[in-house]
Amino acid sequence: MLRLPLIHPPLLAALGAAGHGGRVLLADANYSHSTNAGPRAALIHLNLRPGLVTVDQVLEPVLAAVPVEAVHVMRPDGGGEPAVFARYRELLGPGLPLQPLGRFDFYAVCREPDLAVCVATGDDRLYANVLLTLGYLPPRE
Repeated sequence: MLRLPLIHPPLLAALGAAGHGGRVLLADANYSHSTNAGPRAALIHLNLRPGLVTVDQVLEPVLAAVPVEAVHVMRPDGGGEPAVFARYRELLGPGLPLQPLGRFDFYAVCREPDLAVCVATGDDRLYANVLLTLGYLPPRE
């Protein structure tokens, strides 16, 4: 029995196997999971139907389970900022600013071998993708 808010066994296993500097992609429903994810990334399907589950619904328990040192988001082609970014900032707090990347740069980073996990969500909001870089656990005193 787990006491964490994250109880999905394959996602827990994939996060547990990822180390410092590994990346975790929480991808929206429009993201091409088969062509724009690193070759060694574990693919976790949480896309039940359009709109379910959303990236922020996955982000919240993931943040409770792993340390994060950086967060990248996909910048819309036409500029501006998606409304969902405000929710991400709320969940991440001021210590983890969103770092926007252009769409093709975002894809390129996600195809790198350090992508450990790709979570396919049903989030139908445009540009809802979040790329987390895992931090480290400090040594016990």
